[in-house]
Amino acid sequence: MSVSRAPGAATHQRPGDRRRTLPELLAGRARKMKLDPEREQKLRDSAVRLLRRQLNLSHLLLEVEGPPHKKLSLSQLIDRDSPKAHTGLSSSLIGSALRDQASQLGVPVAVLSSQVVASSIVQICEAGTEPSHGVLLDLEQRKKLSSLLEITQYLLAHSMFSRLSFCQEMWKVQNSLLLEAVWHLHKQNVVSLPELLESHADMQAVVAWLFRNLHGLCEQSEQMDTSCPQADIARAVLSDFVQLLVLKGFQTNSGLRGEAEPERTPQVAVAVLQRMLASALEALAAGVQEESSAHRAARCWFSVLSGHTCSMISTDSPKSFFRHTLTQIFTHKPVLKVSDAIQMQREWSFARTHPLLTSLYRRLFVVVSPEELVGHVQEVLETHEVNWQHVLSCVSALVICFPEARQLVTDWVARWLARAFENFDLDSMVTVFLLVRQAALEGPSLFLSYADWFQASFGSARGLHGCSKKALVFLFKFLSDLVPFEAPHYLQVHILHPPLVPSKYRFLLTDYVSLARTRLADLKVSIENMGLYEDLSSPGDIAEPHSQASQDVEKAIAVFEHTGRIPAAVMEASIFRRPYYVSHFLPALLTPRMLPRVPDGRAAFVEALKRADKIPPSLYATYRQACSAAEEKPAGPGMKADPSCAEGPLGPLTAALQELRAAMTDPAQYDAISARVAVISQRLSSALGLSEDDSSSEVAKVQLSVLVPKLEQREQKVVDLLLTSFCQNLMAASSFAPPDRQGSWAARFVTATCGHRLLPAVLTRLCQLLHHQGPSLSASHVLGLAALAVHLSKAGPAFSDVHVSPPAPARGLSIPDFFSSLLTCGTKESTLFCLRFCTAAISYSLCKFPSQSHDTWYSCLSPGLIKKEQPHLPARAERCLSSVLCVQMRGVRQQLQFQFTVLRLFSEARDPLSWGDAASPPWRSLYPPPADWQQAALRLWRHRTFQELLKEKGFHLTYRDWLQLELEIRPDMDSLSDMDRRHFHHWAIHERFLPEPSAAGGCDGDLETACTVLVDTLLDFCHSSQSREHSEDSGLVLGGCTWNRDVLSRLQAPGN
Repeated sequence: MSVSRAPGAATHQRPGDRRRTLPELLAGRARKMKLDPEREQKLRDSAVRLLRRQLNLSHLLLEVEGPPHKKLSLSQLIDRDSPKAHTGLSSSLIGSALRDQASQLGVPVAVLSSQVVASSIVQICEAGTEPSHGVLLDLEQRKKLSSLLEITQYLLAHSMFSRLSFCQEMWKVQNSLLLEAVWHLHKQNVVSLPELLESHADMQAVVAWLFRNLHGLCEQSEQMDTSCPQADIARAVLSDFVQLLVLKGFQTNSGLRGEAEPERTPQVAVAVLQRMLASALEALAAGVQEESSAHRAARCWFSVLSGHTCSMISTDSPKSFFRHTLTQIFTHKPVLKVSDAIQMQREWSFARTHPLLTSLYRRLFVVVSPEELVGHVQEVLETHEVNWQHVLSCVSALVICFPEARQLVTDWVARWLARAFENFDLDSMVTVFLLVRQAALEGPSLFLSYADWFQASFGSARGLHGCSKKALVFLFKFLSDLVPFEAPHYLQVHILHPPLVPSKYRFLLTDYVSLARTRLADLKVSIENMGLYEDLSSPGDIAEPHSQASQDVEKAIAVFEHTGRIPAAVMEASIFRRPYYVSHFLPALLTPRMLPRVPDGRAAFVEALKRADKIPPSLYATYRQACSAAEEKPAGPGMKADPSCAEGPLGPLTAALQELRAAMTDPAQYDAISARVAVISQRLSSALGLSEDDSSSEVAKVQLSVLVPKLEQREQKVVDLLLTSFCQNLMAASSFAPPDRQGSWAARFVTATCGHRLLPAVLTRLCQLLHHQGPSLSASHVLGLAALAVHLSKAGPAFSDVHVSPPAPARGLSIPDFFSSLLTCGTKESTLFCLRFCTAAISYSLCKFPSQSHDTWYSCLSPGLIKKEQPHLPARAERCLSSVLCVQMRGVRQQLQFQFTVLRLFSEARDPLSWGDAASPPWRSLYPPPADWQQAALRLWRHRTFQELLKEKGFHLTYRDWLQLELEIRPDMDSLSDMDRRHFHHWAIHERFLPEPSAAGGCDGDLETACTVLVDTLLDFCHSSQSREHSEDSGLVLGGCTWNRDVLSRLQAPGN
């Protein structure tokens, strides 16, 4: 390296001269100078003074000189793998410089260090190259900050750093401070967030700063790709801060707090959390676009609250926080009046509430029990002005998410109603009606319809309104006050199902009815023209009379087909609403058409009305004449059904089912399944045109024909959608977890979609599939339908009996027994399908309910299916069940097919049994399909549970049982050859039942007893419904049935 020329030097050098370097010049000058110690000391002092005047400690922290001739950057100081790492040397050098500088300035070294570190952090935060919205650091900033924090920790360890001074310096530059930098300070124990918050004198300013940064962090995190490192850091920062704020703001045990913990921190924490929630609620209320920054921030904040962030806190703080959150939601901007709530609450059902809010409700419900929630809502209603939209949407979520909510809300409403009449409190009456109507919006499978509740509460002499005249006046005064705001649907309920009033106070009811009719007239709605089955949950206006009448006719026909009786609504309309009945309902019913040769449901309904004198003779004669004319005139192309008509209402239902399927394939969305099912329930009602007033009493009995089950085209499409969705969802859920770890989605699906109104259609379609098309079903369909049958059977006590024909049984069948009756073993195909279905149902039950009480097991599968499917019980449950099932078993034919089929098809099952693998649930051998059904059935047969169950007396396959099932086999369609069948008969009679004791279902070795039982069974078979069903098949007639002669011949000689 050359040096500059000295002033006055010649511009040009002589040839041959060379330039000398600065060290050479100085060395020559040093030789010429005499050694002077005093002069050397003065030179050193001058150099030190020069360095002190030029020293910048902030730069020194960011750029430290290391060993001679080697410049160390910040990243080199902290890189443990770098050969240039000299962190300890750099920290000690910086500490020495700080001490020297503090000594010169006359200030404590801790104060000076705090100022220098704060200044360095500001420089790092302002040096970002990427837009950070004032929240996050970039990679280079993060590295520099990490090195700076190591130096700061050195200063802390050597008592050279003041946290208080540092916090004060940080607040001076708060606008330049990034939230992630504060997080690193907290995580590295340099300065905790509570210390930083407490150090500011203005609490409102602290709240504003922290809220602004958290809000910005929520906005930014929603814009990031979830897989990028920045997103992980953003989630960690947000999660840690939320946990800290919840812990500090809602710590219930004050003893856990440190003595020196600032008192202002809880106030700041609560205020920040409140502002964040209020901001999110305002964004939802404003209906901002999903891509807007406000919506992104709200979505992020709700996801934090709905996730597992708060659950990681081990104290009671989350519960207190969620209760406080509920209170804030209920009381957020209570601008809606009661009159507004009455008019608008139909828009606040669970399916129509914003998904972010419903997800938050579901998360809150995990922490707060239903009983606590009801009590908290009551407390808030009693002490605060509330936001009715949030309160009522929470009630809908409660009804959807908790099976026990129906009874809880019913009892809650009853207490409020009693209080209202006790104190004549209008506010309590308003609350009662709003709560009942909101719960009723979720459908009759979850809560009583409004009409049922109103009639049950006020339609009898036991009602609270009948205790005095004052109570009657109070009720009708309240109902009259509601009239200007009521929807026509509710007015209709009040008019058609009025409160029971003593005759001397009849004028009160008359005045109210007159007022309600006047209101309907103002709305241009005629009570006479209103339909029979109004949908009170529908947000639209009343349909036109002719359109409503067509819907009423379809619903009435459906009810008639399933009950065999004229619906009560039609009978009432023919008497009390005759104008609508005669002018609209009958014309819609008696539309001329070509009558079928075999009367269908509509034709049978018309004839039933005629026999009941509910159709005027002249109108009926005109109808018959028009139908005759239609038969003579060929149908034109315009009478062809338009497929798009059926597809229209099914579109939303299909979309909702697809959303549920997507949630089933994502374990992270399992908590949203109840919301998806609620949407399906609502869209199902729309697709079928059903209403919440189709109460269970209208479908008191399910009646169907097993031989010729019929469904309307629209019903079949809807049911097929539901059954397909259930099977697909079961396969999707089973790909992630076995049935016992899939939650309650299946039970919720069955409850919401197969309730009283759709149950007849579902059972009819299952009859078609299982009884008539079973052998053609795929493996996934068999597994899905078997699981569906288990859940329907478990919910069976809530349903009515099923009456099947022909022939009509003496009594109806329960749901489990109905499924048993659909499985037959007459042919090879039906026998194999029976084996597959029973194996699937048993395996699913065994895995789904591994340790349930005997009542639960009995409700899942009928006694018949249990005896068909013996191995489905765990050992301890079997012992509890044996005594119960032995008494309750009935329908022997339907109870033994599984044992019968396995013994008949698999000769190895007739050998002495060996213990199977009891630890492995049989479901594993069935999923994923296709499965080896024969191996699965044998594995189930050998299961330890099955072997132990065989020891119970009530589960023996008796000789009479075997004969009843064997007589149903059609010889020409048997799965066994003649020789195999002969061997099976010989084993069954001579090796199994003949020598078996009579107590076990055998014949005690007495051939005469065996013949007597055979003759009795043959006579019973010839007079049974199965014999009459197949009376045209000569092979099944006693006189010409070769099969019967074969059974008899097996008893003639033991050698045969």
